[in-house]
Amino acid sequence: MQTVAVIDYGMGNLHSVAKALEHVGAGKVLVTSDAAVIREADRVVFPGVGAIRDCMAEIRRLGFDSLVREVSVDRPFLGICVGMQALLDHSEENHGVDCIGLFPGQVKLFDKSTQEHGEHLKVPHMGWNEVSQAMAHPLWHDIPDQARFYFVHSYYIDAGKPGQVVGRGHYGVDFAAALADGSRFAVQFHPEKSHTHGLQLLQNFIAWDGRW
Repeated sequence: MQTVAVIDYGMGNLHSVAKALEHVGAGKVLVTSDAAVIREADRVVFPGVGAIRDCMAEIRRLGFDSLVREVSVDRPFLGICVGMQALLDHSEENHGVDCIGLFPGQVKLFDKSTQEHGEHLKVPHMGWNEVSQAMAHPLWHDIPDQARFYFVHSYYIDAGKPGQVVGRGHYGVDFAAALADGSRFAVQFHPEKSHTHGLQLLQNFIAWDGRW
């Protein structure tokens, strides 16, 4: 039976993610902060919610910045929400925070003064939004283009390499909703809260061999 490690650094809706993975038949799902268990897992999920300064402080305190670099190279790895943002170079949040740097790019604050349909943007961006599939990827299997996923975020990703953007969203500005590089895949939305399409993405993740 394969094992899926959900990295626990104290910042994430971990049990909702774990339950969703179990629901789609992920095998043995382990919510853990044990580096040895994470290294032994067949697949790794890196969720996150909250302020990036606090997230990165815990990630670095636990040595998970180097661990994430290590385990995301040779097995399927999925970053979710702030777990995705932590994989970028830098975030504007909390007066600027350096992140893990696996994906080039910046995490920027939505501009509340931007008008969409004649109204100022509400920040955070919260609710259902379409994701356009910028590139084919195994994790989009059986998910239609422009499928709607559930988002909760005040900051968005301005990707440094357009070729890594496999999904795009729009909320006053176009932003990277999904990034991919080798065995790494990361999403700004919450698949565990996105009903049919979110569960399909998780099911695709547990069937994925990590190649793209």
